[in-house]
Amino acid sequence: MSALLTGLLVCLLGGLGAMARFTVDGAVRQRWSTTFPAGTMAVNVSGSFLAGVLAGATAAGALGESAAAAAVTGFCGGYTTFSTAMADTVRLARDGEVLRAACNAVGTAALTVLAVLVGLAATTSLL
Repeated sequence: MSALLTGLLVCLLGGLGAMARFTVDGAVRQRWSTTFPAGTMAVNVSGSFLAGVLAGATAAGALGESAAAAAVTGFCGGYTTFSTAMADTVRLARDGEVLRAACNAVGTAALTVLAVLVGLAATTSLL
């Protein structure tokens, strides 16, 4: 795949990822009304799982390097949002929700790494 085509695919997938993030985050917020940013965490964990699946598919030879890079950089990059997770952490801390802030920061890091590992393991064992 040419660099230009890969770049265009990243742009397209990034937009789709951002739209998916908006939709999933909104659905989670509507279902569970809380000060804890459950929608952002759900997006980041599911996006990390998808990145692991794509990495596993690439490692198994089922997905080309360029396509995987475009999907991870584009869709997963547009879908997940580390900056929002950390802004939510600061907001919680400033609002006196220090325990929730710590849970959000540590939980986001731990769960997203675990999600990548689970996605990678699931994909490599299936392919």
